[in-house]
Amino acid sequence: MTLRLRNTLTRREEPFRAMEAGRVKLFTCGPSTYRPPHVGNHRTFLYEDVLHRYLEFLGYRVDRLINQTDVEDKAIAEAREKGVSLGELTRPVEEQFLRETRLLGMSVPDRPPKSSGAVRQAVRLIQELMERGYAYRHGGDVFFDPLKFEGFGKLFGLDMSRWPEKRRRFRKDTYPGRRWNLGDFILWHAYREKRDGPVYWDTEIGRGRPAWNIQDPAIITRDLGYRIDIACGGVDNLYRHHDYTIAVIEALSGESFSRYWLHGEHVLVDNAKMSKSKGNIVYLQDLLDRGYEPAHVRFCLLARHYREPLNLTAGLLERSREEVDGLRGMIEALKKTASEAPSSGAGKGRRDETLLKGFQERMDGDLDLAGAWEVTVRRVRKMTGDKEAGRLDPVEAARAIRSLEKIDGVLGVLFP
Repeated sequence: MTLRLRNTLTRREEPFRAMEAGRVKLFTCGPSTYRPPHVGNHRTFLYEDVLHRYLEFLGYRVDRLINQTDVEDKAIAEAREKGVSLGELTRPVEEQFLRETRLLGMSVPDRPPKSSGAVRQAVRLIQELMERGYAYRHGGDVFFDPLKFEGFGKLFGLDMSRWPEKRRRFRKDTYPGRRWNLGDFILWHAYREKRDGPVYWDTEIGRGRPAWNIQDPAIITRDLGYRIDIACGGVDNLYRHHDYTIAVIEALSGESFSRYWLHGEHVLVDNAKMSKSKGNIVYLQDLLDRGYEPAHVRFCLLARHYREPLNLTAGLLERSREEVDGLRGMIEALKKTASEAPSSGAGKGRRDETLLKGFQERMDGDLDLAGAWEVTVRRVRKMTGDKEAGRLDPVEAARAIRSLEKIDGVLGVLFP
């Protein structure tokens, strides 16, 4: 069996092959910490977590990087509006992010790197890009010229024939919606007191701050290097952000940055996109206050394939609770059987062996967790309730529990 992943870069499902035997370098886009994460953000972090856990299930050592964006236009504006410092705004959100990822059982480092801690590396990359002719100054700002990088927009599949002849510059860190800015993108914001207040660094390229477009490349190249195996994020990152990252890193290395790219779809709420204007943004605490366990929420947000939109409804939440609690009940029945007098044999049918095989077959198909769950539940139900198969042997029940513990090392919803 071989893990196959739907690679956004090639538009194909491909067998996964690590650059280095037994080791995977994995970058997963983290949160912007000017506002608390909602369940849509957590769904992206969760499918990335399942990928991380499943690679470990397959025996890989995973070097995973997840970052926190704590310096950007929106954060600075929000802090100014609330009359607090940037740190006073972002630190509580960073703490909430870590607290909620732990509640949801994610394998996230205790201290994910922050953009504010990688300014020196960002400056170094910008200097090198200017030396090589990919970036240039305009006033005090520094911009990247995509026309200098062959293959720009290859991840998205951008039609470069639409590129305007007249030079255009886009100065903001981010822009709303799923659209492309057909022009040069900013790497360095020269300091402007009215806009930036106390947020700046004095560096070799002047006083200012790194733009969002250089922050991920700075953290990645510093902590993982210039070549990795897998890069992940939400589908919205296909518009501008990830192609900017590719252009920056590959312009410097001259090599392919990431061999595989994965992108997860959004969460809808009763078939509507979450937005402040609609008042339908859902946070983890909202669901916990309604009596759902973190494991119920985790399973609910993983209940649809990561590349499909997930419609969050009261019915889906209830079904998720019933699914998790139902399999937990069957596991308790297995535990009861396993605790009985030991069998003299080695297990009658070794039906427990089919659990891991069935789970892996489905997961190998681009992380088909819903299919893996379905086949696992079906086989456990047969083991605990199929009278025609004969009474389950205690040894076989114990083996099944061990298999389910391995499976839950990926699922993260069945055992404490």
